[in-house]
Amino acid sequence: MLLLLTSLMSLFFTDVDECAQGTDDCHPDAICQNIPKLYKCTCKVGYSGEGKRCEDIDECDNDFNGGCVHECFNIPGNYRCTCYDGFILAHDGHNCLDTDECMFNNGGCQHLCVNTMGSYECRCKAGFFLSDNQHTCIHHSEDGMSCMNKEHGCAHICREAPKGGVACECRPGFELARNKMDCILTCNHGNGGCQHTCEDADDGPICGCHPKYTVHSDGKTCLEREEVVAEISESNATAGADVDKRVKRRLIMETCAVNNGGCDRTCKDTSTGVHCSCPIGFTLQFDGKTCKDIDECQASNGGCDHFCKNTVGSFDCSCKKGFKLLTDEKSCQDIDECSFERTCDHTCINHPGSFECSCNKGYTLYGFTHCGDINECSINNGGCQKTCVNTPGDYECQCHSSHKLHWNKKDCVEIEGSMPDDISPKVLLSCIKSDGSDRCILNCPSEVHLISGMQDAYTLTCGSSSQLKKKQQNTNESTCLDTSTIKTSVTFKFNEGKCSLKKTEMFREGLQQILPDNHNSVMESFYYVNLKCSSGKQVLGAISRPTTTKEMFITVDFELETNQKEVTDTCDLSCARKRTEKRLRKTIRTLRKAINREQFHVCLSGMDHEVAEKSPKLLNLQEFCGMGQMRVDNRCASCSVGTYYDGEQELCVLCPNGTYQDEEGQITCEPCPSPQNPGNQKFAGARDISECGGKCSLGEYSSDGFKPCLPCPFGTYQPEPGRTSCFPCGGGLTTKYSSASMFQDCETKVQCSPGHFYNTTTHRCIRCTVGTYQPEFGQNYCISCPGNTTTDFDGSTNITQCKNRHCAGELGDFTGYIESPNYPGNYPANTECTWIINPPPNRRILIVVPEIFLPIEDECGDYLVMRKSSSSNSVTTYETCQTYERPIAFTSRSKKLWIQFKSNEGNSAKGFQVPYVTYDEDYQELIEDIVRDGRLYASENHQEILKDKKLIKALFDVLAHPQNYFKYTAQESREMFPRSFIRLLRSKVSRFLRPYK
Repeated sequence: MLLLLTSLMSLFFTDVDECAQGTDDCHPDAICQNIPKLYKCTCKVGYSGEGKRCEDIDECDNDFNGGCVHECFNIPGNYRCTCYDGFILAHDGHNCLDTDECMFNNGGCQHLCVNTMGSYECRCKAGFFLSDNQHTCIHHSEDGMSCMNKEHGCAHICREAPKGGVACECRPGFELARNKMDCILTCNHGNGGCQHTCEDADDGPICGCHPKYTVHSDGKTCLEREEVVAEISESNATAGADVDKRVKRRLIMETCAVNNGGCDRTCKDTSTGVHCSCPIGFTLQFDGKTCKDIDECQASNGGCDHFCKNTVGSFDCSCKKGFKLLTDEKSCQDIDECSFERTCDHTCINHPGSFECSCNKGYTLYGFTHCGDINECSINNGGCQKTCVNTPGDYECQCHSSHKLHWNKKDCVEIEGSMPDDISPKVLLSCIKSDGSDRCILNCPSEVHLISGMQDAYTLTCGSSSQLKKKQQNTNESTCLDTSTIKTSVTFKFNEGKCSLKKTEMFREGLQQILPDNHNSVMESFYYVNLKCSSGKQVLGAISRPTTTKEMFITVDFELETNQKEVTDTCDLSCARKRTEKRLRKTIRTLRKAINREQFHVCLSGMDHEVAEKSPKLLNLQEFCGMGQMRVDNRCASCSVGTYYDGEQELCVLCPNGTYQDEEGQITCEPCPSPQNPGNQKFAGARDISECGGKCSLGEYSSDGFKPCLPCPFGTYQPEPGRTSCFPCGGGLTTKYSSASMFQDCETKVQCSPGHFYNTTTHRCIRCTVGTYQPEFGQNYCISCPGNTTTDFDGSTNITQCKNRHCAGELGDFTGYIESPNYPGNYPANTECTWIINPPPNRRILIVVPEIFLPIEDECGDYLVMRKSSSSNSVTTYETCQTYERPIAFTSRSKKLWIQFKSNEGNSAKGFQVPYVTYDEDYQELIEDIVRDGRLYASENHQEILKDKKLIKALFDVLAHPQNYFKYTAQESREMFPRSFIRLLRSKVSRFLRPYK
């Protein structure tokens, strides 16, 4: 029975937990507490009500602004205190302490930074005044209008009045005093210098304090009031009670409510008294109250890759020059300068922490990154024996009409059997029969004259002792008294698809099978030397006519020697030549018929070819490469210098011993010019004639430049190998010995120093003229500056003194830059540059000066100024005459900017490259808020952003065209910019987009 009753009671009287089951009707901001048979609703802390209805308590309406000394913001169930700009929230979460902006990068001030309560201000050294951007200082000019005079009297900003005189203005947060010169602080700037409350008055702000505080004697700072300890009733108290009272008083006094419990930073009340603690970056000292900064750099360099700099409560990592800090703010990564625009004129080579520029052949480096053409002719006349002609990236030597250029391209050799002046020498190819095939070589130049027909061009080659005469009756025909060779070029026309070259297995057919048997004497001296297949609609020399069929052409060059056996008493050499020409014309007609029947074969470069009706692989023409090319990875590549294309192997092979090739894409190699010494060349693959070997050494010469050689006689020298003569010292000078190899070996009467050259006529040292230099002692020439560069003065000794005087820059509507001449090399003396930035309507200008190098030693002889117009009275945005490696950004005070850079003849420096961007004027307030914030320049990491060309380009891209923001993902932004920089911009943008809380 007892068991049954127990079971029934358990069944009917078991307590139900409504709170757990969610069947209670407590307010969402209440706490449900289960009690036997019931439940209880209690409003959460920060709410009031009976539990089933709870309302938020607005703490900011109670207890004197919630205990906040500046601003109190109510939030559901709680509240929070915030401080005005220029203050930071104290650790108690209620009080506000002044921020010392000058502690961070001098507040962004160029000269002096003075901290004030709630703000700071920049000041300038003597001789300078503060510019309108409130950070940089402008040098006082001795002349100009009154605002350029330090006696203008304006406390803040000086403006030139349109009708003369000055008008003073004040910075934001200040009001102009009655004397129209001084500026009175208001509560709108740094809370008026007050720590807690501020009230504007005629003579300036009046400061007050929160009820828990009292005003300090300085009239600005607020001090906590001492708690009045309630007296404990002494009635019925014992001496022990008195002791108790003293202990209690001491314990009461040691609370966080009084002077923060004596703690430097965080204070917490405990049962045993106050407990002090320190934030991250500090350590608690032995007194239990004081916090000392931890020098994180002492342990493992703070985790920094390169440099570690300790700061109060933290530390900063920085990198060596040429590296950038990654977004983890510890690791350093090499900056790839070669990925920037305009880094090098020609070739850029990146190195860890630096980069190197190099120039193409025939050019030399100046100004660290620029390339200028070398005037080789200014260096010992280019080594030319006669005339030297400079060309872009190269030069060439030239000879008089009776001479020709030697193979070394510098010496001049006499032409044997010179022809009249109206006859131009030509180079002819000669071919000989060898092992049943034709072989062609390049012969020495001979004297020729051309007679042109409609399609056949004949070349008459006269022997060295012959004379060319024109017939009186036909001025278009020439004859040689001893003509021995006839050369002609014949063009055959085909319909589309018939002109292509096809390799055959064996060379069985040729001219011998085509020509009649009675012309065997001609065959012995008849050679075809070249075949060229091309396409087009007109042959050179042929009459153009419309055609519906694509025409193809094949050109064959012939060379025919007249058989001397045909010369008889009745038929002289001229007669024999005419007979030969007649046979040649007949041969050509025969060949035309043979080609039309597709029976013509030709041997070209060691390969047998025939004219095919169709391409062997009509659908894969791209598989065929041009002459002198082979296929490499499905593309055509020209054979390199030192090689030629071998048709049998279908490969590029090295030139054999005794030959060379100095051009790409060739099908033969040229023989070395010293066949009598074939053993001189010790290797295959000679890339130019100089590698043939056996050349005369420095200080030697020979008739052909090859061994055997003679030493240069006394009074001459030769600084190059393979020459046919030596240069005379000139002026009757002799050399110290034979085989002299340089002018310095000549015994001059005086030793010339660098920057001079020896004049062999006057036997004096002459200063190098402007635009030339000489770095060596004892030379007889000065070197011309490369390209369009020149020197500032005469007597220059180094190529670094060659400078480009061009004022550089690109002035676009949205982005652009200005650049000092010769940047990043030193700018020239006495230069003047002017740029005008005129943005489109409704746009303003933002300037970033990453760094600028101007020598202040010249007493501002070199300066950069930006103002509204060329008038010295116009509004000035920026002016400087000294070096600043710390970047700065500022907005233009005028919609248009007139910029001038001027240098004197004193010291020089690297100069500047200054980018700019134009932005929508609706963003003016936001942009100015960003660039005037000292935190933008507070850390080296932020400064490096303004120096990073890639990051600046990305920022400018978004500023100029805000829609381009969506090109960059959030991940890309985080990888590009440090977190502190993103937080700074985010706070500025949020405040701009949501100005009202």
